[in-house]
Amino acid sequence: MPDRILVAVAWPYANGSLHLGHLAGCYLPADIFARYHRLKGDDVLMVSGSDQHGTPVTIRAEQEGTSPQEVVSKYHAEFLDSWERMGISFDLFTTTGTENHRKVVHDLFLSLYHKGNIYKDTMLLPHCARCTRFLPDRYVEGVCPHCDNPNARGDQCDNCGKTLNPEDLVAPRCGICGSAPEFRDSEHFFLRLSAFQEPLIEWVRQQDHWRSNVLNFTRSYLHDGLKDRAITRDISWGVPVPLDGYDDKRIYVWFEAVTGYLSASAEWAQRQGRPEGWQEYWQAPDAKAYYFIGKDNIPFHSIIWPAMLIGRGGLNLPYDVPANEFLSLENRQFSTSRQWAVWLPDYLDRYEPDPLRYYLSINMPESGDSDFSWSEYVRRNNDELVATYGNLVNRVLTFTYRNFGGAVPAPSELDAESAALLSRASETLESVGGSLERCRFRLAIGQAMGLAQDANRYLNDKAPWKTLKEDRDSTATVLWVALSVIGCLKTILSPFLPFSSARLHEMMGFSGDVRDGGWSWSATTDFLPPGQQLGKPEPLYVKLDEAVVERETARLGAEA
Repeated sequence: MPDRILVAVAWPYANGSLHLGHLAGCYLPADIFARYHRLKGDDVLMVSGSDQHGTPVTIRAEQEGTSPQEVVSKYHAEFLDSWERMGISFDLFTTTGTENHRKVVHDLFLSLYHKGNIYKDTMLLPHCARCTRFLPDRYVEGVCPHCDNPNARGDQCDNCGKTLNPEDLVAPRCGICGSAPEFRDSEHFFLRLSAFQEPLIEWVRQQDHWRSNVLNFTRSYLHDGLKDRAITRDISWGVPVPLDGYDDKRIYVWFEAVTGYLSASAEWAQRQGRPEGWQEYWQAPDAKAYYFIGKDNIPFHSIIWPAMLIGRGGLNLPYDVPANEFLSLENRQFSTSRQWAVWLPDYLDRYEPDPLRYYLSINMPESGDSDFSWSEYVRRNNDELVATYGNLVNRVLTFTYRNFGGAVPAPSELDAESAALLSRASETLESVGGSLERCRFRLAIGQAMGLAQDANRYLNDKAPWKTLKEDRDSTATVLWVALSVIGCLKTILSPFLPFSSARLHEMMGFSGDVRDGGWSWSATTDFLPPGQQLGKPEPLYVKLDEAVVERETARLGAEA
């Protein structure tokens, strides 16, 4: 029976280009996970979209002297192009600017409001006299009271991950003009988050399959006690409040954006001609929802969004929140203002996607922060992707193509070493699948590369280039075994390396798509039939010159 799985991926602010930190943080792991489950035959829905109402969008518009919508339109189109070129396989990547999204947000707001889970109260908000405006949270900067980070924002500290209110900051300043704001009363709507303390504690207690960093952070947050949070702001850009008399206020982005997972699912269902189809992923008891995010978004997805879902009732809570830690760049934090970043569109203009997918997978920041460096990128590409896996594929296919009429040779009886390698391939398919089920991507791709190394050792031991003339039958067997294992690797690695896996699929003479075979493989001639015509072999990957390191490192920060 196929599993039904919702893959909900963080919504990027449509205020600038994506960089590699974003990709490693949530988009690549989500795609690997979704591709694996589709191969396995599960019913997968992967959704996200551009968060167009966040204050980062209005800040960018003010900086550029343009409208927020123009900023959104530019970067949403760029996101869609990046996903296609990088192979990030969303079923729907939409925006928070649709009428469908507005309706779903309003429905959720009113449901919580009528149940008493949203109420009105006044709050102190920062007001900048020089800018003559109330300042949304992200327009306020200051010193974090928890870790002394001097550049914390009024909604959150990126250094320690604590969620904040502007009044929590030490020495707050206006993010636009730098002057100190004064705090004034303003009426707003609040989510009664404190009412969900005990239900959330009980629910979190059952999540023993969560990553330790997510579980520990969530438990600590709950231990500190939940406080009610304002869900509206004095801004003009965003989803309006669905009640009369509040035309000058908008629903706060953290409330609105997490609702996007639900609204995107509803939009997808409508596009499929099945308006109620979203319920299969949100209400079916056996459906599982996985939320792929960065660690700075943990509390919104492990506490606040679940509280909203509990308050609304009738919708599935998250099954897992596999949040990644941070990726740094050359041992420094990514910084868009200082141009200390590798922008995804820029990368894709110059290099292939699969080597980056490989490097970020083998170096994924799952249980701790990791670092991207151009020297390590080149080394991993040349020493692992090219020399280990690519070389295995190229030399087996090329040798077979030249010496066996461009077709899969027929094997004879297998010796112990051949049988052992095929058994190892079968075990690897199972172990990689198990790792992917648990969102352990680094381990999974490491297991796959271990099989490639075993196949290389097998090939070196058997030396078919030496036995070709004296024992053609045994040579044919060795090559069939090697090709069979490569066929297994093609399946195992296709969630990680979709583009090169598709090319390998064709070179091995298979028709259709890699996905057609599912997450399955067998060491039989039924899987790899003798006589199957091979395509002309070509290298899967290109060795990179060491000059890449110096050239790309020199580009970092060049536009600051």
